[in-house]
Amino acid sequence: MEKDESIITSWFTGRLPAGWFTEAPEIVLDREEVAVIGVIPLPAAAVEASGAERDALVDGHVQRFREETRERRIEIAREAEHRYRRKVSWGVRCGGETVMFTTLSIPVMTRLRQPERRVLDTLVAAGVARSRSDALAWCVRLVGSHTDTWLADLRDALQQVDRVRSAGPDLPS
Repeated sequence: MEKDESIITSWFTGRLPAGWFTEAPEIVLDREEVAVIGVIPLPAAAVEASGAERDALVDGHVQRFREETRERRIEIAREAEHRYRRKVSWGVRCGGETVMFTTLSIPVMTRLRQPERRVLDTLVAAGVARSRSDALAWCVRLVGSHTDTWLADLRDALQQVDRVRSAGPDLPS
């Protein structure tokens, strides 16, 4: 995965138009999707504004960027999807807010015993989620937000395993 990530990140870095983002975009990968998240500058008027006015300025700026770059983003996404066999989603960061324009929602099958199903059903009954599927997604987001450091350490360990594995001898076919 590490090699794929490096190659895909390099391709996007070379392919994206200069001036779109104020820094190198963040490229987030999984098996199905490449998410490209770039930082756009805060509008000058938003620096002086606060509260709802600032939020509206940022929202308008993000929407303008989205509309002005739509055709090129679609073109780049098609090229990348053909090349890397993964869907591409787009987002921006502006003024501390991250806005995703497009994202995939991938079904994931799982088997749950009654105690786990009851947890999901409680979340649905309480109005926290609309369905068991939404409740499960809510649980995954909650765990992810409380274990960021641990998950980062785990991802680092997996990358180390990939490095060691790729440095090893070739296995006979």
